Amino acid sequence: MQLLCTDCQSELQRSGELKRHCAHCDNDFILHVDCAECAQPLQRLKACGAVSFWCDQCNELKSKSTAVYRLVKQDVG
Repeated sequence: MQLLCTDCQSELQRSGELKRHCAHCDNDFILHVDCAECAQPLQRLKACGAVSFWCDQCNELKSKSTAVYRLVKQDVG
């Protein structure tokens, strides 16, 4: 999945499991994954190379294709 910087629209580089970095703006972001139905944060489940998500609110497994991804800029300082 290609994610773009919210400021300059440059492609972000992965800098950790849920961290992204924009080399152009020197901004850092955290990737949040939310449930499309209830908007609550999803828990990441990894097994045998596959990634899916669990929603505590809905009490059910969610696929990565139905998850809502959003970037939150990290404050420096």
